[in-house]
Amino acid sequence: MEQAEKIKSKILTRDQIRNQRNVWTFKEKKVVFTNGCFDLLHLGHIEYLSKAADLGHVLVIGLNSDASVRGLKGPGRPVTNEDARAMILASLTFVTAVILFDEETPHNLISEVQPDVLVKGADYKTEEIVGHDIVLARGGEVISIPLTEGYSTSDIIKKLSAT
Repeated sequence: MEQAEKIKSKILTRDQIRNQRNVWTFKEKKVVFTNGCFDLLHLGHIEYLSKAADLGHVLVIGLNSDASVRGLKGPGRPVTNEDARAMILASLTFVTAVILFDEETPHNLISEVQPDVLVKGADYKTEEIVGHDIVLARGGEVISIPLTEGYSTSDIIKKLSAT
């Protein structure tokens, strides 16, 4: 299998993620889930995602679709389309699966994935993290990871538009 095909095979549909979750459960793999727009991948994202991956055996990223990003961030976003963002994330060696979601929040996706660990940035309190109820109800963990200072997609966009 060529490298690009290997990367694409990590981008899953809703049906594929449900089936894959059954495989991970059978193999007793600890599943970590996080989500976001990941519009312009930067050092802050890499540090955050690598720390999330360290919390289990499998890292699943719920990726906001283009429509979802526009709803959250406004008409000028995303800068990078969903197919490109999914490929870039899937190319990271510590990412197991990427799945797009169209909804405003990943609540339904988290319900389908049933992660053992739910991760968001430390700018969220546990009770503010979408899906915390699902994960805690099944005995899982909700963990906040400190963000890397000085890195944000919005700041990068502002710098680019100032030049």
